[in-house]
Amino acid sequence: MNFKMIHENYNVFDLDRSLDFYEKALGLREKRRIEAPDGAFIIAYLGSPQSDFELELTWMRDMDRQYDLGDCEFHLAFQTDDYEASHKKHEEMGCICYENSEMGVYFIQDPDGYWLEIVP
Repeated sequence: MNFKMIHENYNVFDLDRSLDFYEKALGLREKRRIEAPDGAFIIAYLGSPQSDFELELTWMRDMDRQYDLGDCEFHLAFQTDDYEASHKKHEEMGCICYENSEMGVYFIQDPDGYWLEIVP
């Protein structure tokens, strides 16, 4: 029996803001979406040409506050082919939240507080 990772879900408070962030910061674009007939939720699947793995963003109409992410001890990691240019771009966006120069990695934070690791 074999398993393949296909997506990870993040619940988001403002879907448009999150879609904009992920496109600008990581080049992820919406591939498809599912909308509840009654408008209760929207699920947007984001991806890039470099991988078939998708990020699933779920917006819930009745959510009236930011999500509690606990201690943020979880994250997705993204490998970049140009670490210096990526770092500069994320620095300009003001979304770098943590750097570990000993390991040669840094983290950016999305509008809902999710951490995303950037590795060379």
